[in-house]
Amino acid sequence: MLELQRKDFNCITSYALESISSIDVDKLQPFFINLPADPYLAGNYRFRRLSHFHISDKSIVKLPHRPLYQPKQYNPLLGDVVREYPELDDELINLEDFQRMILEFFEFCELCSTFKEVAVHQIRTTASLEQIGKPAPEGIHRDGVDLISIFSVNRDKIEGGETHLYKSKNDSPVFNKILNPGELLVFSDREFFHFTSAINATSSEGGVRDVFVLTCPGLSSPNNK
Repeated sequence: MLELQRKDFNCITSYALESISSIDVDKLQPFFINLPADPYLAGNYRFRRLSHFHISDKSIVKLPHRPLYQPKQYNPLLGDVVREYPELDDELINLEDFQRMILEFFEFCELCSTFKEVAVHQIRTTASLEQIGKPAPEGIHRDGVDLISIFSVNRDKIEGGETHLYKSKNDSPVFNKILNPGELLVFSDREFFHFTSAINATSSEGGVRDVFVLTCPGLSSPNNK
């Protein structure tokens, strides 16, 4: 496993895995409880919000709302669909721990991208004894951005949900790990495909996997097809 400090990060060949003790995930967890369901997936197992931010001199400014759009070449399941998701909760955005997460990711962005924009996807995937949850229903894929980060906030009463990185879709993964709360994985979307395996509930109460997925920049708008 390749675990790097930012100063050693190579935007072409590297990925980085950090455990960030300065971020209190307990303060972030409550904001996942009432996430709205993702209306674009059958099964009612994924819940989601999305916001975009401009970063300058360690200042985070929320950008106006815009929809999510990916071409079919990146998302064979929901590509060419203009998707509307609610914005992140203002109370969450104002939390120091949330802003610290964005700035931690943006330090990598400054090494690997000319963009000053970060999109933050807040995603809860659920599982029950009757239904698995699929964090990546589109399969092994790229997103069409420069850099991606996955920050784990919570895993409760589940097994599975292992994140994989691949140099090509036909190769074995070069990275595979269950991301534990407080861990931040950063990688180049241009160099790695990624995927996260399904989760299974380990309790009759069901289970959840809560993460923030950050991209630099945000995904294409439908006007840039």
